[in-house]
Amino acid sequence: MESGEGKTVRKTETVSGCHPSTLNLKDVKMTAYTHGQPSAFLEDVKLRRSMIIEIIEKKFECLKKEIIPNIYPMTLTGTAAGFTGIFTNFTFRHTFKVKHDALKTYASLATVPFLSAVVAHKLLIIDALYSDNISKESCVLRSSLIGIVCGVLQPNSLAFVKNGRLATKYHTIPLPPKGRVLLHWMLLCQTPVKLMAIPIVFHIAIGVISSLRYCTVFENTLEKTVPEE
Repeated sequence: MESGEGKTVRKTETVSGCHPSTLNLKDVKMTAYTHGQPSAFLEDVKLRRSMIIEIIEKKFECLKKEIIPNIYPMTLTGTAAGFTGIFTNFTFRHTFKVKHDALKTYASLATVPFLSAVVAHKLLIIDALYSDNISKESCVLRSSLIGIVCGVLQPNSLAFVKNGRLATKYHTIPLPPKGRVLLHWMLLCQTPVKLMAIPIVFHIAIGVISSLRYCTVFENTLEKTVPEE
C-alpha cells in the first residue's frame, strides 16, 4: 500500500510539475524571443538611418545642382551691390562732411546690399526657375529690377539715413530752416543722386548678364536630368 501511495505521489508530482525537457524547450523559446526583439529593433534603426542618409544625400545633390553652378552670378550681383554701397556711403559722407563712425557705416553699407541681392536672386530667380514658374524674359526683368533696388535704391536710402543722422548729431551741416526741410535735404543730396546714374546702368547690365547665366545653367541642368529620369 505504501509503495502504491508513493507511486501515486510521484505521478502527481510529475503531472503537476513540468518535465525537464519541456522546461528547457520553453527556456530556449523565451531566450530566442527576447533575443529576437533587440535584433529586429536594431534592423529597424539601421533601415531608418540608411533612409535618412539617402534623403540627405538627395537634398544635397539637388542643392549642388541648383546653388553651386549659380554661385558666380549670385556673387557677382552681390559684390556689385556691396561696392555700390561703399561708393554711395563715400559720396554722402563727403556731401554731409561727416567724419565719425566711418567703419560702422562702411561695414553696414557693404554687407546689407550684398546679402539683400544674394537672397533676392535666390528666392525670386533661382527658385522660380527650378520651379518652372518664370520665363526667360521675366528672369531678365527680375534680375535688372533686383539690381536697381538692392544695388542702387537701398544703398542710397541707407547712406542718406545713416550719414544724415550723423550730420545732424555732430552739426557738420547747417540745420534746415522751418518749413523747408525736404527742400533742404534735396538740395544737399543733388550730387550723390546724380552720381547714381552710373550704378543704375551698371546694375542693369549685370542683371541681364546674370539672368542669362541663370537660364543657361538651368537649361544645362534640365538636359542632364531628363535622360537620367
